[in-house]
Amino acid sequence: MASIARRPDGTYRPRYRDENGKEHARHFKRKVDAQRWLNSVTAAMETGNYVDPRAGKIKVGEWAEKWFAGQAQLKPTTRSRYRSILDMHVLPHWSAYQLLAVSHADVQAWVAQQHAEGAAPATVRKHFRVLSLILDLAVRDGRLSRNPCQKVNLPRVQQARRRYLTHAQVHRLADATCSPRAGTRLPHREREIMASYRIVVLVLAYCGLRWGEVAALKVKRVDLRRRRIEIAESVVEVDGLLTWGVPKGYERRSVPIPAFIAEDLREQLAGRGPEDLVFTGLRAGGVLRNRVFRRAGFDRAAQAVGLEGLVPHELRHTAASLAVSSGANVKAVQRMLGHASAAMTLDTYADLFDEDLDAVAERLDLAARTVREHSADYLRTPDLFTLDPASN
Repeated sequence: MASIARRPDGTYRPRYRDENGKEHARHFKRKVDAQRWLNSVTAAMETGNYVDPRAGKIKVGEWAEKWFAGQAQLKPTTRSRYRSILDMHVLPHWSAYQLLAVSHADVQAWVAQQHAEGAAPATVRKHFRVLSLILDLAVRDGRLSRNPCQKVNLPRVQQARRRYLTHAQVHRLADATCSPRAGTRLPHREREIMASYRIVVLVLAYCGLRWGEVAALKVKRVDLRRRRIEIAESVVEVDGLLTWGVPKGYERRSVPIPAFIAEDLREQLAGRGPEDLVFTGLRAGGVLRNRVFRRAGFDRAAQAVGLEGLVPHELRHTAASLAVSSGANVKAVQRMLGHASAAMTLDTYADLFDEDLDAVAERLDLAARTVREHSADYLRTPDLFTLDPASN
């Protein structure tokens, strides 16, 4: 039921009852505005798009906590990143807003302000994504009719050119990483562990493992006979604590091991049990942490061989590059890296396949030249079916 009543002060009061029998009303100076509002509400109820205005009055801060509490599907690293973005960027600005008060223009201004204050485009996009996810839940929960984050203009991310190492650079880096700092005398056990860091570099650069996959690698996952590494576990450090889980993408995969690395791994696995880690920390043993590995020798080695600023994850990019240059197709690279699809691999490493475009052009050129030469030969050859006048 809906109606419009004129009040003693001359304003108009449209009202209606929702599906639960609750009455809602507003006041307008003009009857035409009151009717327009009432028509829009009626249409929304008939199409199933109706949203109770009172449901959207909850504060963004309160709703954000409800959203975050329900993110059980997130991996620990992602959950920690979202929590940090909430506390440092989203809630300080939006916490006091009611959901229904968040407008498209407000979101656009917030995005522009962050970019103007120097935040990188990729960083702005991460902050925006968290807000958008919060408001998406409000739409699904019937508190908003639409997400005001839709069609917001975001700053463009300029993809930095990746650094791909050559075979020679990889081996120089590997040799330098296992060298202790000048003037440092390490106990025998620590020297052995540090010597294994050479193999860590090679595995990262030729097998394309993520750091968490290398750190979690157990002896039972290495099949030297078949020269395969089974990626089934991953370990990450979140707020100083180690968290074990499945690989990114939640899928196991089998990664090939080049023969020269298999020989090094054979020595590394000697005397270890199936459940033992292949690589361990320098002092206390246990899981090899990224920051410890870098501090122990990787950063110093990178600088020594002219690769200052290199981080271990860049060796995964190098693995993709070396695989492509050896003739691997995109599907093989996808399987090695554990990407969800070949399209994802192409999107990530499109620059590695530039040479394929050159090869396509060369093959097209060769085919066209061959056809053109055959055509020229045909034109130069006398028609065998034409009688020679001299023969008559």
